Amino acid sequence: MTECHYGWTHGGPPPIIHQHSLAKHEILRAYLTAYIQTLISSPFQDQFRLTLVDGFAGGGIYRHETTGQEVLGSPFVMLEAAKEAEFLVNRERQKQVHLDLAYFFVEADPAAAGVLRRELTGRGYGALFDQSVFLRNARFQDQAPGIVDFVRKRSQRAARAIFLLDQYGYSEVPTALIRTILASLPGAEIILTFAVDSFINYASDSPVTRKLLDRVGLPDVLRGRSIDELKRSDRLWRLFIQSCLYKDLVGACGATYYTPFFIRSAKGHGDYWLIHLSQHHRARDVMTRIHWEKNNYFIHYGDAGLDMFHMLGYVPKYDSDYTGQAELAFCFDGPARQKSIDALKNQIPHLIYTNLDGMSFGELFARTCNDSPASAHHYREAVGALLHEKDVEVVSPEGVVRRSAGQIHDKDQIIPPRQRKLFV
Repeated sequence: MTECHYGWTHGGPPPIIHQHSLAKHEILRAYLTAYIQTLISSPFQDQFRLTLVDGFAGGGIYRHETTGQEVLGSPFVMLEAAKEAEFLVNRERQKQVHLDLAYFFVEADPAAAGVLRRELTGRGYGALFDQSVFLRNARFQDQAPGIVDFVRKRSQRAARAIFLLDQYGYSEVPTALIRTILASLPGAEIILTFAVDSFINYASDSPVTRKLLDRVGLPDVLRGRSIDELKRSDRLWRLFIQSCLYKDLVGACGATYYTPFFIRSAKGHGDYWLIHLSQHHRARDVMTRIHWEKNNYFIHYGDAGLDMFHMLGYVPKYDSDYTGQAELAFCFDGPARQKSIDALKNQIPHLIYTNLDGMSFGELFARTCNDSPASAHHYREAVGALLHEKDVEVVSPEGVVRRSAGQIHDKDQIIPPRQRKLFV
């Protein structure tokens, strides 16, 4: 995962990598391992096809900022995560599943691309070059159309691919390009980093900022207001920009489902978004589960239930002194988990009671998950608690009445109880 201040040279020492950047490696590894296991669910499946794309691959090797030890980069994280997932999938299966994977490692800097080739070769991957491992010394923007065609031809039906776009800053991946990828490949997912704090710190009313916003595809993000005007009139001007920027970014990318949260820097303040974009709520749920599992890396500012203000729709009454929204800081820990379940318990009945036929559990999650930090497991726990308190009923398509959270499936219908309660 490259950043522009990293420098790779042939024969020189690897660049230093900081802990908050290593967090991205850990999240990527966990997500890929969980994603592959989730999609290989049928005991009769014998092949799984997937393309993994690292659009800003770097040189593949770093030195840890504290220990000085060698750390491998995101191309190796992808390769190793796939091996781990294949082992986990097959360890108890009678019929083994073959993972048919292709990798594209794209890096624009010639020196970094050369180091990556050397590191891959030295670790035994050289024989896979141009077979299943494709190295590209080029800009991702220029390679993307060819990669999309490759994925489409390789797996015409599902067209599964994960694009890691760990850009440095915020302007290297236009939203129009992401929209094209997602529209062209129904099974594609994007993991995008966006240095939101960097943008806000350096944004101004200069032509440079306007040009950058045009380049990204977000020309009207300030809603016609100037930076100077915002700073003069609104002490929460940073929060206003974040809210507008996030809404426009997600909308312009064209993803149906998304998970946007801050990765925290060593200073304890979120410095960039890690945004997962997909067209399937199951993929969204897998990434949300990773947020909870890796809670030391993530923070979100917003509510716990079905109205988390799109993470960034800050409410002035909660702000404790410009920076904080301290009361709203949500760290994906034990108290946050309980807070999420409690909030869902209060909010779900209002959705169910508006329709006598209720809605299926899968529909409930799919319709509301973008506005909640909760995973599907938390939704089930909340509905299970409502079952226990007789605030809702849950019935399977075959008419079987569910009694607990563990019995609830996506197609089960959540309906108002025969003895209605009044929710206000």
